[in-house]
Amino acid sequence: MNARDPNTADTPVVISSRADADTAPDELAKPQAPAPIAPERAAGVSRHHESARAQVAGGATYIDDIPEVRGTLHAAPVCSHVAHGKLRGMDATAALAMPGVRGVFSAVHIPGDPMLAAFAHDEPVFATDTVQFLGQVVALVVADDVMTARRAARQVLLDIEPLPAVINVHEAHAHQSYVLPPVHVKRGDAAAALKRAPHTLQGQFEVGGQEHFYLEGQVAYVLPLEQNQWWVYTSTQHPGEVQHWVSHALGLANHAVTVECRRMGGGFGGKETQAGHLAVWAAIAANQLKCPVKLRLDRDDDFMITGKRHPFAYHYRAGFDDSGLLCGLELEMLANCGFSADLSGPVADRAIFHADNAYFLEDVAIASYRCKTNTQSHTAFRGFGGPQGVIVIERILSDIARTLGLDPLDVRLRNLYGIKDRNVTHYQMPVEDNILEPLMTTLAQTSNYRERRDQIAAWNAKSPVIKKGMALTPVKFGISFTATLFNQAGALVHVYTDGSVQVNHGGTEMGQGLNTKVAAIVADELGVPFEQVMSTAADTSKVPNASATAASSGTDLNGRAAQFAARHVRDNLAAFVAGLDGCGAGAVQFEAGQVITPKTTRAFNDVVHAAYANRIQLWSDGFYRTPKIHYDKTTMQGRPFYYFAYGAAVTEVAIDTLTGESRVLKVDILHDVGRSINPAIDIGQIEGGFVQGMGWLTTEQLVWNDKGYLQTHAPSTYKIPATGDIPEHFKIDLWPELNREDNVHGSKAVGEPPFMLAISVFEALRDAVAQAGGKPEGMNAPGTAEEVLRGISEFDK
Repeated sequence: MNARDPNTADTPVVISSRADADTAPDELAKPQAPAPIAPERAAGVSRHHESARAQVAGGATYIDDIPEVRGTLHAAPVCSHVAHGKLRGMDATAALAMPGVRGVFSAVHIPGDPMLAAFAHDEPVFATDTVQFLGQVVALVVADDVMTARRAARQVLLDIEPLPAVINVHEAHAHQSYVLPPVHVKRGDAAAALKRAPHTLQGQFEVGGQEHFYLEGQVAYVLPLEQNQWWVYTSTQHPGEVQHWVSHALGLANHAVTVECRRMGGGFGGKETQAGHLAVWAAIAANQLKCPVKLRLDRDDDFMITGKRHPFAYHYRAGFDDSGLLCGLELEMLANCGFSADLSGPVADRAIFHADNAYFLEDVAIASYRCKTNTQSHTAFRGFGGPQGVIVIERILSDIARTLGLDPLDVRLRNLYGIKDRNVTHYQMPVEDNILEPLMTTLAQTSNYRERRDQIAAWNAKSPVIKKGMALTPVKFGISFTATLFNQAGALVHVYTDGSVQVNHGGTEMGQGLNTKVAAIVADELGVPFEQVMSTAADTSKVPNASATAASSGTDLNGRAAQFAARHVRDNLAAFVAGLDGCGAGAVQFEAGQVITPKTTRAFNDVVHAAYANRIQLWSDGFYRTPKIHYDKTTMQGRPFYYFAYGAAVTEVAIDTLTGESRVLKVDILHDVGRSINPAIDIGQIEGGFVQGMGWLTTEQLVWNDKGYLQTHAPSTYKIPATGDIPEHFKIDLWPELNREDNVHGSKAVGEPPFMLAISVFEALRDAVAQAGGKPEGMNAPGTAEEVLRGISEFDK
């Protein structure tokens, strides 16, 4: 991977994830020498992930790798076999008779609140009188080993009287079955605008959910300590919430529970709230047995128990003029939330906020319904409702272009946010950092978009079976938690007497490189080499009340807090050295492992040792809260986001009109990460986000039958993208401009925004269907082979 320094680049930084075609195979196998790195800089250059070597060598510890304390028992869930019903009883006789089984625990064994400490307070720890989805946990079996526990769980008999189950989101909406009240957002008069519009179109479609499919499944390990205190190891994105949930269920104060997470083997939002369930279940059993209990779900149980990305259904009416300019929009969004609220409120809110994506909506009316169904309680997933908002406006603009016979890119450019009277969102936030038009036109030029459109048309004219399609779609994604209170973070920085540095913060590492970036920020603040700084596990006893590592804000929040903590220590050292050399503290510089004053230069390690001898504080805390944001949840107006991250992707696909099979042929991406803290990690996030989004919109299909049974609950039936699905041409460029807001290092968040670049894949599929003579207006997502065939066959009806 070749990279130019984005901090000095005058043009987009071209970083390709594919070697050039003329690169010899033996050259590909050789490790590439890193670009020269200035020794005084840790941030702004590509570095290995801080755990990469340990992970490759099998030396990185995950929850299930932690050596078990003597007497550790293992748990397995007992789950409902119906989607909705009255729970009349449970017979655990056969399970308890099995050798090695230590107990079966249910709601009657909860010492605290039988409801989870979720904000809506609508989800029981264990099902009691009623079961509300197929897979809901009713009880927990605990045994000497994990396989005995799982076999025993299958021996527990549940007596459930079936009740009518609502599986379909349209049925839920018809019965006004909601987990939260509907929300309406309006600007102008959409109905009047639609009446005045020269053209109108209307449509409806659905987009499916998505399984997180993290490599490391859900797991928790709970250990009792002295005096009714507890230590919880958990694979979670939100240790503070797990602490709160466990203490709430046990009837204890928060300080009695400590939660630790060194790393996760993937999270993607699936471990933001729902990791807390496992910790609570294990803690209840551990409390009853007074011994350590571990609970690790196997993949089937994980699929059946945990929530997914929210499936959405839409109905819309759009008005537009001869140039494709939107004149009015009425949009109805039905979010399938499952049986409880979980995070459905903010997910559906973010879908509203991103229903504009990159485009100014002058007269618009959006209705959002948070529908209750008898399925798993759907939860956070990368993008957090943003993808479900973006995809609908991109679909509408593509259909407008086809209706008018215009190039879809021209229609998109026509509708972009732009001049002063077209730069305020429908929720009244000014778009002040807009780079959409130059970014999109640059990508169109570098990808040869116009020429390739002509080439594809020529191909399709001669190819009767294989048809190609292409689409360029942008992304404008708001960065911050929409719940303003979560936009805060804390950190600790310790400098030891040998000059080594330890940083601890409230964020969690799930493979995204958060700890690597934070360590680089701290290293630069203290002027020491990157290797001198170590990041440690997220731990509620060190940084309390930390927000979830979510909303793409992990580095923004925790990196800035760690920077401030390191700055406090640096200021202490600067004042000490200034006293020695008789200069102002502002004249003291820290760089390349040296402390420099107008009088002399000292090694950082020597200064630290001398400062300790003179009783100078060598550790400090740091706190950061995101500025400028404000948001009225009642009116859905304000500035919920600190800034926007932008990007665009051009995707070319081919479809087989006989089988419906498709393949992504080429992808060109231009993405805005501000001034990158670690270009290699950012490129990895862009690649991973795009491929995960591609899976959501092509092969990953969740299918529930009419009984509420999730039929695609294993890798045999649920298909995530594999290496063979990655296109040979996969080129990623970084936009060279730093963040216009005062963010850490001038960077921008990169975790979620690239996911929505994959909407270009779905729009390219629909373009190919249209060029095959089909009706892409009727296609739903994901665009499986069956769905592509359905779009083509619509032409015959």
